[in-house]
Parts: sequence; structure tokens; C-alpha cells
Amino acid sequence: MSVIAAVLIVFATIVAMEGVAWASHKYVMHGFAWAWHRDHHEPHGNVLEKNDLFALVGAGMSIAMFALGSPWIMGEGAWPPATWIGLGILAYGAIYTLVHDGLVHQRYFRWVPRSGYARRLVQAHKLHHATVGKEGGVSFGFVFARDPARLKAELKAQREAGIAVVRDSAGA
Repeated sequence: MSVIAAVLIVFATIVAMEGVAWASHKYVMHGFAWAWHRDHHEPHGNVLEKNDLFALVGAGMSIAMFALGSPWIMGEGAWPPATWIGLGILAYGAIYTLVHDGLVHQRYFRWVPRSGYARRLVQAHKLHHATVGKEGGVSFGFVFARDPARLKAELKAQREAGIAVVRDSAGA
């Protein structure tokens, strides 16, 4: 496999993982796995959250792809592109950790962006946390953030329709 093909697979996987993350956040974390995700939406003084268990799921996906691509493990049945998919999943996990846990929730460093895309990411995710409970909500992605003004309008419509309970401080 060429270097260009490997790089393209890694990049495509990173982009695709945002879709996987959006769907799993909306339908799994805010669905049947709410028990793991709930503490992420509620104030607490703990260093770790049950929500951090989802990182193990992502790590498992990456490890599984590395294994599928490895001739040491799969022998002649190895599928080389899987190695690069595994690397893309790993890279997305690192980006997620820096952006979501680091920048947005300030678990690893303190920096409040005043402008630009970083500010938009923080605003969009704060609007995601504006709902009480798992119902309704906006901005389920982690790296691609929609316009905060549109997200506020969606939250307002959800509140008015009785779909979501929105915190008073959200401004929606």
C-alpha cells in the first residue's frame, strides 16, 4: 500500500469518526447508555466520570483494527488497510481528548478562546449541556460545530415543543 493511500485512509477515518461519534452520542450515550453518560451532564467534583468508559470503547475499536491489519495476528488473512483505520480511530481519540475534555471542559488545561473556531466549539458544546436530562439537545458532534445562534434557536423550539428541558442559564 502506498504512503498516499495510507494517509488518505487515516484522514478519511478521522472524518468518518466524527459521524460515528455524533450518532453514538445522540443514540447510544443519550439512549440506552445514559447510565454511563449521565454524570458528564451533572456537576460533580470527581476527577474521572463513568462517561470516560466510552474511551475504552474507542480504544477497543482501534485495537481491533490494528489486530485485523496485523499479519502477526491474522496471518495471511490480515487486511492492511485496517491498520490505517486503527490509526485514524486513535488519532480521532486524541483530537477528541484535546478538544472535548481539554478545551471545552478544561480537564487538562485552562484556556478560554475569545474568538474563532475554538470559541465556536466551546459555545456549541455548552449549548449541548444546556438541557436537563437525556431528552432533546443539540450539537452531538465533538469536532465540527454548527453556528451557536442556530443551535440556540433549535433549543428554544425544543423547549417550546416540550421535547427538552432547558436550563435557565442557556439563554434559549
